[in-house]
Amino acid sequence: DVGTRRVIGWSLRETLATELVTSALAMALGTRAVNAGVIWHSDRGSQYGAGKVQAMIARYQLRGSMSRKGNCWDNAPVESFFSRFKVECIYASQFKSINQAKDVIFEYIEIFYNRKRRHSALGYVSPMQFEQLDS
Repeated sequence: DVGTRRVIGWSLRETLATELVTSALAMALGTRAVNAGVIWHSDRGSQYGAGKVQAMIARYQLRGSMSRKGNCWDNAPVESFFSRFKVECIYASQFKSINQAKDVIFEYIEIFYNRKRRHSALGYVSPMQFEQLDS
């Protein structure tokens, strides 16, 4: 959610298959009330243009948006998240199994990032604190 910086949908798979995207989108849709026209933005990865993903976008009346080719600035909030995610979580860990990776990533996103990590863009509060202030 660009407005609150909260990660509302995510998925972990061993490949970049379409199911990675549809499961993350399903999680996001279950986290937020969705009105027609809500923007679903992605980069130009082939899994985002896949029929199942596009059908899901249409079913929920989302407004699909893709970055321009080779332009990381179009997706700056997500690029920033992944930069921090890699430094604060991935590079700091040596996973012994996919299950351990899932546990560590769950804890990073759901416990640390969404609830504790402060953001300058939010007045130095966490995404969930910002949502509580905003409601």
